[in-house]
Formats: sequence, C-alpha cells, structure tokens
Amino acid sequence: MPFVNIKVAGTLTKEQKAEIAREVTALLERIANKPPEATSVVIEEVSRENWAKAGVLLADR
Repeated sequence: MPFVNIKVAGTLTKEQKAEIAREVTALLERIANKPPEATSVVIEEVSRENWAKAGVLLADR
C-alpha cells in the first residue's frame, strides 16, 4: 500500500493537486504494479515563510 507525501512551497490549485494525484498514482501502477485503489497521496502546502533553502527563507528569495 503506497503512501506518498508531497510537500510544496506555496499553494497549488485544486486542478493541479488532482493532476499530481492522478499522475503519481499512474506512475506507481505502471512502474511498481500497484493497483490505484491501494495508493494514497497527500499534498502538503507549506508557506514560503516556513521553508528555507541554504539558510534563507524562500519568502526572502
């Protein structure tokens, strides 16, 4: 039972999230032979003020 947790900086539209969920599910079905009904996908939107890279907040880049 695959569980995929995707974190993104900022926000996505509902349509973008739906497409990501479909594509990740299809990828696991195609490559790992996992049935779609066994795959769970969670998409977490993280504020750019709460995400840093190389010691700098993304909001400050």
